[in-house]
Amino acid sequence: MSSNVEVPSRSEKTVGIVEGDLIVGESALVRGEGAPAKVKVSGTVRCEGDCVFEANLVAMNLIGAGNIVVKGDLDVEERVRLGNGGGFGLFHARAELTVEGNMTAGVVDVENRLTVGKDFQARTVDVGGSLDVKGNTKTETIEVGGKFQATGEVEAETIDVGGAVVIESKVKLEEIDVGGSARVGGGRIGEVDVGGSFESKDSLEFSSIDVGGSVTLVGKNVGGDIDVGGVCKVQGDLQFGEIDVGGLVEISGSGKGMSLDVGGKVWVGGSLQLSGEMEVGGRAEVTGDLSALDLEVGGSVKARSIAARNEVEVGGSITTTTGVSAASIEIGRRGEVTGPIHADMVEIGEKAQVEDVYAKAIVIEEKAQARNLYGENITIEEGCNIIGEVQYTTNLEAERGVYFAKQPVKVARLPEKR
Repeated sequence: MSSNVEVPSRSEKTVGIVEGDLIVGESALVRGEGAPAKVKVSGTVRCEGDCVFEANLVAMNLIGAGNIVVKGDLDVEERVRLGNGGGFGLFHARAELTVEGNMTAGVVDVENRLTVGKDFQARTVDVGGSLDVKGNTKTETIEVGGKFQATGEVEAETIDVGGAVVIESKVKLEEIDVGGSARVGGGRIGEVDVGGSFESKDSLEFSSIDVGGSVTLVGKNVGGDIDVGGVCKVQGDLQFGEIDVGGLVEISGSGKGMSLDVGGKVWVGGSLQLSGEMEVGGRAEVTGDLSALDLEVGGSVKARSIAARNEVEVGGSITTTTGVSAASIEIGRRGEVTGPIHADMVEIGEKAQVEDVYAKAIVIEEKAQARNLYGENITIEEGCNIIGEVQYTTNLEAERGVYFAKQPVKVARLPEKR
């Protein structure tokens, strides 16, 4: 037979086991029995306002209003529901729950603020204001209107936060959706969707990243597609699917992926290997080797070596140590190439400057300059300047006003590529 227990408002009472509900009045203090002190309620704890439990609290449900403090562990089998009214027809400016120890619950619904001093485990969590967990967190879903902050590791299926997320340790998440900024300590995330900025302080495994502002990754990162409106910086290595960034991409280590589309600048401290296209609106600089299916750069590109299986098209300059190679290479007007060029088809734009060119077909437009040309079929337009040698196997067409430092020579076999 159940027997409810009441703790009147502004009173103190010691409670042990309650076979029923525990009703706690405004500004009441409840102490537990035993060592450590414990209050065990078979039914529901109903808090009619601000109250304090100086004990570990175990109950089927916890509902109420006001600021509720548990100076120990909280174990609620089914539901925690704290609102400004609490179902009592009373108004409280804030509905807050503070648990100084561990907290375990089924469904958690707190209108304003939830603070857990140690570990936190629940099935679903819905907090209107802020959630702060000092230990580890394990739950299916977390929904917070303002800020979610966790010191320990976090494991969840989904996190949906309107403001900001700060997780200092590793995470294991299927999806994170944040309106403002998010920071995690590495780990694994399926889908990342953040309106402002996203940062991982250690190696991250991910399926996709979609961020409106900036992304910062640290360590060895492996994942799928990355879509960033502004800046993507990686302090380490990155393996990816498709990258689409509006502004800047920086990778201090090496990069390996499918494709790269960047509106501004790309800088890679190691090598960059792509199975698909690379398109950069401004400048690309790779300290190591650069390889792609197709390469299109509006400004300049620099690498130890550049290799494209299909086409290289650069509006400005190409700088390499060992050369650039592709099926087709096109240099824009006034472009500059430092290092040898190797291709089937090479087209040098008007007033461009190149060094050595090895190709089946070479076209040099008006007033361009080259050092050495080695090709099967070579076409040189008016006013060009060839300061080295020209060797060809099939045909040479030179318009008027072309300067040759040495007389072109038709050969049976072209020299080996250098």
